[in-house]
Amino acid sequence: MAEAVLIDLFSLQMNSQNNGIQKLLCSTLERIEKCFSASAPFVYIMCSQTPRSERISEQDSLLKVISGFQILKKGIEVVCMTSTAAALYTIKQKLDEKDLSIIKIILPVQRKALMEVFIDHLFTAVYQFQFEDFGVDCEGNNLQQIAEPQSDIQTLPAHEVELIRSEIQTYLESLPDLKGKLTILKSSLIPGHIFLHGFTTRTGGISYIPTLSSFNLFSSSKRRDPKAVVKENLRRLANAAGFDPETFHRVKVNHASDVWIMGKPQPDSYDGIVTNQKDVTIAAPGADCIPVLFADPIKKACGAAHSGKGIYSPLQALYIQEGCMCVGSYIRCVCYMHGGSEW
Repeated sequence: MAEAVLIDLFSLQMNSQNNGIQKLLCSTLERIEKCFSASAPFVYIMCSQTPRSERISEQDSLLKVISGFQILKKGIEVVCMTSTAAALYTIKQKLDEKDLSIIKIILPVQRKALMEVFIDHLFTAVYQFQFEDFGVDCEGNNLQQIAEPQSDIQTLPAHEVELIRSEIQTYLESLPDLKGKLTILKSSLIPGHIFLHGFTTRTGGISYIPTLSSFNLFSSSKRRDPKAVVKENLRRLANAAGFDPETFHRVKVNHASDVWIMGKPQPDSYDGIVTNQKDVTIAAPGADCIPVLFADPIKKACGAAHSGKGIYSPLQALYIQEGCMCVGSYIRCVCYMHGGSEW
């Protein structure tokens, strides 16, 4: 059973001379009330933001419809935004505040393929989505649709998918930093004229999930922070630090002693990267473990390692030894610096 229902009116134009959308909304809310009589879900009505004078009258007409539903009205909210990306992301924040993850979307049938692309970019596998078009009630009975009937498109053309990605990126780039400014900590041990380097802190990104920092740089299907948000955090870091996010490589942690020597076949997982290539950026995650950076200013080689068992672990010696052997560095020429952890 859905915990929340999203009614997508974004593509439907409201007209003060025609109350068709109000009728559609009323019939949709009646269906929801009937289907969820035992446990009313949270309901979010998504619509397009228009000029202020029109918006006020439109919202008033929607609120009049909502006021007639006593069971639902305490959990109904109208979200009017200028883009689908903005509206969906705003609703996602509201869902996350309430820890809701099972969502039914009621929408015009021709919007389904488009909505699936937005969901793929703005949500993760934590969420479960069910789709229902305006022409079907909870028992599968056909109802008259307000929108013109169109063929049910299963997939969108590549150029339309790219437009959606661009819309999402533009919106995420407009969001303010959370919990403070982006800060990069540097070490005097590593020569800055040879190596761009640093350690990030927890602030300056756009991630808002309470269990994550705002500057989250790791996306997982088991978390609520989607890849699009992590990608935006990385873009902001790249702009601040001066590297190309397209040549960014982070270790694929396995809490072992595997090291990827860049230029050789990449293992499925590893805790360290070593390279002497120019114009690439390598990184290791921290959290409750310790990230370690290595640099040889003589051979102009560097490495990044995830130290899950501490900086004095024998693994660190393995990283240094293997890295030195593969890029021709002498251990005595290598300097290293470790970051902090959450412990």
